[in-house]
Amino acid sequence: MFIFIFQTIWLFIDDLAGKDLDLWIIGKFLFYYMPTLIDKVLPLTVLLSSILTFGTFAENYEFAAMKASGISLQRAMVSIIIFVVVLGGFTFFLANNVIPASEQKIYNMRRNIAKVKPAAVIVEGVFSDIEGSNMNIKVEKKYGEKDRFLEDVIIHQKSKNGINRTVIRAKTGELISDEESDIIQLVLNDGHYYEEVDSKSRDDKKKHPFAKSEFETYIKNIDISSLNDLDVEKESDITTDKMKNVVRLRKDIDSLRDNNVRQVRAFSKNIVARMGAFPVPQPGDSLIKESKEIPSKIQGELRTPTDSVTTIAQLLERYPEWQRLQLLTNAKNQVSSLLTTIRAKKDELRNRFKFYNSHVLSLHKKFALAFSCIILFFVGAPLGAIIRKGGLGLPMVIAIILFLAYYFIGVFAGNYAKEGNIHPMLGAWLSVLIMLPLSIILTQRATADRGLMGDGNLVQRITDFFKKKKKDTAE
Repeated sequence: MFIFIFQTIWLFIDDLAGKDLDLWIIGKFLFYYMPTLIDKVLPLTVLLSSILTFGTFAENYEFAAMKASGISLQRAMVSIIIFVVVLGGFTFFLANNVIPASEQKIYNMRRNIAKVKPAAVIVEGVFSDIEGSNMNIKVEKKYGEKDRFLEDVIIHQKSKNGINRTVIRAKTGELISDEESDIIQLVLNDGHYYEEVDSKSRDDKKKHPFAKSEFETYIKNIDISSLNDLDVEKESDITTDKMKNVVRLRKDIDSLRDNNVRQVRAFSKNIVARMGAFPVPQPGDSLIKESKEIPSKIQGELRTPTDSVTTIAQLLERYPEWQRLQLLTNAKNQVSSLLTTIRAKKDELRNRFKFYNSHVLSLHKKFALAFSCIILFFVGAPLGAIIRKGGLGLPMVIAIILFLAYYFIGVFAGNYAKEGNIHPMLGAWLSVLIMLPLSIILTQRATADRGLMGDGNLVQRITDFFKKKKKDTAE
């Protein structure tokens, strides 16, 4: 757990360092983040502890004494199996109730911490809104103490009605603040100022469309009084799939699936209507319907089409050349317009289904995490009994290798599932399903007192094989 906590500190060092945050707030941030590490810490803990415990038993010949007393391996594991099953149920409770609340707390704290200091909310390379100032700012680089110095600054100042009419650009800038003041000075150097003039008439707008000026130094005051009373733990209504429990996920999955189906059907219907390739059949003439009064021969003649056009080339031959070019140009433009619409809608639908897949993945991951503790126990316990080694040497190496295989399979499967390459259910359960046969095989071999590979020592068998080869060559 401590290793993962230190990893968390390095992961969020940019969000926490240099922001004048109290140690109490930083401690609460780390405390709220700890439950989100359960999906990494708990499986590794179960695997490592089971290997170490049963490896130590086997190394000290405890299992030999048990078998001599008539106690089998399965009977020796009964109490621990019950404990692991209870642990799996407790893990599901954490995944369903504690982790979603923790994710909500972490999201709100990161979002509100970024608002505490204006320098914190300014992200390099993108436009960032500054709370309470009706402006967004973009900088290419921040440096110096508390990131107070800025390079290549672009500011978009919004009017009262929210329209961007003012653009300020400067080569360098500096944020100057005082702890006792609610005003921060943004000092800009070597830049220009552009403002679109809101003229009353069209003629005035043509004469004076905008105002432009250059400056060596320009000072802009930013009022941050609204930020000083900001609570870093203030809750927001934003929720993601990781912030929801099983009941909420199932409800949202149903609504997302139905909404996606409606979107696809409506778009398909719209495209078909625009193409005109599948016209809706009109009701037939009542004179051509089957009737006892009209002979069948006459009905066939009435149904026989009189149009002899069967190909597009034959259709175009009926029009003059200038009209053909016009028809082909119109068709080309319509096809290009349709392709542009389809590409744009494709990206939108991809994001919609990715959002849906992430909800399905989160739902099944809660159950998979609980079962992973049970499965990894049945991997670690027989493996420790087979290798007959305790301590933090070989068992630690084996546990880390197995856990990395389990974890990376889960990560890759989850990413594939979000993109829709595999079913989200399979993405959540794949790592557990791979470990399941391994646990069965290892348990069978440990019960039968067989080695890890084959019935004998694998190293000894390889050595005997090469000795035999060398003997045959010498003869």
